[in-house]
Amino acid sequence: MEHQADEVDSRPLPESFAPDGHAVVDALDAYYRESVGGRQPVIHQERLARNIEQLDLATLVREGGLAGPRLETFVRDYLAATTRLHHPAFLAHQVAAPHPTGSLASLIDGFTNNAMAIYEMGPGAASIEFFVINWMLEKIGWQPAPVEGDATAPAVPRDGRAAHAADDPPIGGGVLTHGGSLANLTALLAARRQIAPDSWRTGTPNDLVLFAPAVSHYSIARAAGILGLGQDAVWPLEVDDRGATIAERLPAVLGAARAAGKRPLAVVANSCNTPVGAYDPLLPIGEFCRRHGIWLHVDGAHGASALVSPTHRHLLDGIELADSLTWDAHKMLRAPTLCAALLVRDHRTIDAAFQQEASYLFHEKEQPGVDFAQRTVECTKAGLGLKVFMVLAALGERGLAAYIDHEYALSQQAYEYLVGQSDVKCAARPEGNILCFRVAGSDTKQLRIRDALNEEGSFYLSSTVFREQRYLRMVVINPETSLADIERCVERVREIAGGIRD
Repeated sequence: MEHQADEVDSRPLPESFAPDGHAVVDALDAYYRESVGGRQPVIHQERLARNIEQLDLATLVREGGLAGPRLETFVRDYLAATTRLHHPAFLAHQVAAPHPTGSLASLIDGFTNNAMAIYEMGPGAASIEFFVINWMLEKIGWQPAPVEGDATAPAVPRDGRAAHAADDPPIGGGVLTHGGSLANLTALLAARRQIAPDSWRTGTPNDLVLFAPAVSHYSIARAAGILGLGQDAVWPLEVDDRGATIAERLPAVLGAARAAGKRPLAVVANSCNTPVGAYDPLLPIGEFCRRHGIWLHVDGAHGASALVSPTHRHLLDGIELADSLTWDAHKMLRAPTLCAALLVRDHRTIDAAFQQEASYLFHEKEQPGVDFAQRTVECTKAGLGLKVFMVLAALGERGLAAYIDHEYALSQQAYEYLVGQSDVKCAARPEGNILCFRVAGSDTKQLRIRDALNEEGSFYLSSTVFREQRYLRMVVINPETSLADIERCVERVREIAGGIRD
């Protein structure tokens, strides 16, 4: 062993990457300041071929040498081709302007490359993910998993599955995944395992249906296709004029399903929905599901972060009655993409969702921690918890709650401003931070306004169809955005609209 150590010690050290690292960080810092100050367009879309040419991709692949001045030039050109999420005029999508400290987590995780789906491949990353999952479970009101070594907690077997007595409250669990779509799919896999225990081996029974509002995120219908249910098995729930589920109509859809010889796999509720950000009434929906023994999955990808805010937690009243929750940290928790949580009230449901044979991973071994691989579609998994934790550690819970409160309050102020404009129509009063409006004219006109904004790079809005009308869609998610920015955006929309013949 001493001879081997001597050989290692005598090896020359690799050249330091610090100069290139400093150059990249300096470029990002300048980019951040430039973006926050609004000194460049929020969006700048060159043609694909032009970007490939400008970045000189073919030459770099052929010759190599991406270091020093060449790296600095590449990073400068790359940043010029990005959409600036830190820009106050970024109002388009449900993606965070990531906190700088959280972005450092991406650098740390990318360099260490600890693919921590099994504990031995990333003990630190797995420990942080375990902690973050428990933090989220506590915010929901579910029982967090005990930490091995805590004398006051139940013992945790070596496979990571917490033990508890039959009459104790279930112990929660979860996993961080690369996006809310995977989290939604995983939740429905767990629900399928509960109602059809042999489905992993024999396939999905053809009498299962899924109840979900028509305004649900498209990943719900996609998951139905992946699960073998088929999209026709997604039965739409009746919604009100905000797109929120009408809980009183649930008995009717359940009765219709049973009359057709169908069994409900799950009810999906939105916290909040994608088009206008309305929250479903979770308390009556949860009580209905408990009475009838139906799995309740809450897609809280965007709006579950209200759980952090004492002011807005009431929007998820009844969440404790759910069986599973999707919660994206790369939206309102300001973590870099991608980082989503799938959380379950009873850890055993997710532990049984998958079955796998891989002797190179799963075997008897000394296990000082827990493996997450059995809970997720991914085999190789990044250390996602670090992205969430470093934001939490930078802002603290109070700081994060203040950010959420500010974005929600600003959305209300923007709504009050918009409804005071005679030439503007809003889709609904926002409950969170999604606000949809349109000016007079056709649906095509709304899209042409958006295209014009994108082309000039002045403001970046998205668009959606709600109640059969096309709206411009504003997501108030950047902490740098002010009411004055929104007012300027609306004025620019009005100016562009005036020049469009409908």
